[in-house]
Amino acid sequence: MPRHLASVLAFGAVLGLMASVAHATEGGAGLFIPGGHGPGAGIVPPPGFYFANDFFAYSGEISGGRRIQIGGAVLADVKTEVRADFLTATWVTPLEILGGRTAIGLSLPFGVPRVSAGALIEAPRLGRTFAFSQRDDSFVLGDPVMAGLVGWDAGKFHWQIGTTVSIPAGGYQEGELSNLAFNRWIGDVYAALTWLDPELGLDLSGAVGFEFNGENPDTNYRSGNAFHVDVSISKNLTKAFSVGLLAGYYDQVSNDSGAGNRIGPFKGRVTAVGATAGYDFMVAGTPVSARIKVLREVDVENRPQGTIGLFTVGFPLGAPAAPASPQTVTAKD
Repeated sequence: MPRHLASVLAFGAVLGLMASVAHATEGGAGLFIPGGHGPGAGIVPPPGFYFANDFFAYSGEISGGRRIQIGGAVLADVKTEVRADFLTATWVTPLEILGGRTAIGLSLPFGVPRVSAGALIEAPRLGRTFAFSQRDDSFVLGDPVMAGLVGWDAGKFHWQIGTTVSIPAGGYQEGELSNLAFNRWIGDVYAALTWLDPELGLDLSGAVGFEFNGENPDTNYRSGNAFHVDVSISKNLTKAFSVGLLAGYYDQVSNDSGAGNRIGPFKGRVTAVGATAGYDFMVAGTPVSARIKVLREVDVENRPQGTIGLFTVGFPLGAPAAPASPQTVTAKD
């Protein structure tokens, strides 16, 4: 896969899909999603502007009478379905830091989370103490996410370090079960590495990171911090088509707390495994790259368990700067 095409998809995953409703802390919602860092995770493209659109689908449940707290309400036997879209713009700047390319980006999420519960145990903000069969779904805006990173190359190795910040400025609705916004500051720092052999068409990528969570001022719920890892391997079967395997791991290392916490430490963990396929093509002279990922959560604690679906389309805006061509050296007599 051409380097800049792989990078567009990687940027979409880093900036867009890390801002999703999945797998962390209050309400089972956080900045990291397993499989977000996939093939090309360590690659930063040439300077220029890039756009990616990510469609995220999730379906999961937490059953067996286990409790979870969402929007200030304590619920049991919860089923969650999310259909959301993330629009991501990235600028790879001409500025270099220690020889590495720098980039900044912004992602704007919106969509429809659907939450249903077999029982509502406690909801003081809703004026209720117990009820059966609660359900909520609505079209909502999520919190905007900003990111900055620096990336380097050395032969077949490409790596980057970066940070992502979720800003509590979305359409959060106090007391509602259906929210795409977190309504708390979240920061994530990470490092990603890719080994890419264009001749073999082989991509080995991985990323490690740490998520810092603030307190939701409307619910007085402080979410714990977490460590996460993504790994992937992919192979080009043709110049345009690739397939691969993915795995993601999330582990909450500090307790949930706060005056509004009614379910205790609620430390969560999740492991997800799956597959991916990518395809590159041209539209009106513009290179476009598309990738689909599907992961199944196989080991879950204190979180809904389900299936993750990600579909990303990315392309450069305008003509990105091409890497310099190698110069031919002629021996002198």
